[in-house]
Amino acid sequence: MTLANKITLARIALIPIFLVLAVLGGTTFDILALVLFIVCSATDFLDGYVARKYNQVTDFGKFVDPLADKLLVCAAMMIFVDRGLMYGWMVFIILAREFIITSLRTVAMGKNRVLAAAWSGKVKTCVQIAGVIVIFLCSIVTGGNLTGAAHALVVIAGWVMTLMTLYSGYDYMHRNWDIVAEGATRSK
Repeated sequence: MTLANKITLARIALIPIFLVLAVLGGTTFDILALVLFIVCSATDFLDGYVARKYNQVTDFGKFVDPLADKLLVCAAMMIFVDRGLMYGWMVFIILAREFIITSLRTVAMGKNRVLAAAWSGKVKTCVQIAGVIVIFLCSIVTGGNLTGAAHALVVIAGWVMTLMTLYSGYDYMHRNWDIVAEGATRSK
């Protein structure tokens, strides 16, 4: 197993710890959860850098790296819904996009085709990571009692994450429509 893939798997292993800290709540645990979220997010950039620099790009990494991102970000958003910091319908749209694209990747793998992340997907991930950090910071600073500018910032972060996710999903489907179209017209 390559170093890049080990870094990705370590990120996945840290997600349950992040969840426990976030579920415990309160300022101290939220700060620890945020720090762990930032560390995990940084490993996303680190594993990609290591994979490219040391020629460790693998099909496993192309599949597991985006999955690790999705698990981490979606875990944070589920906590936010539970706390009333994000609308459930926004998280549903984001989760739906992730399931659709993961399913498309699975179908492509069945055709011996690996679909690497598109540029819009990378931007989407960065926007989601930034959005999660903003929402966590607003919650920490206000002690969870969002009002005024902090509330507006949290709502804007949710909208930006949702809209970027929708665009990324559209872009990914558009780029790989041949896989969808072939599967929809092929009879058994």
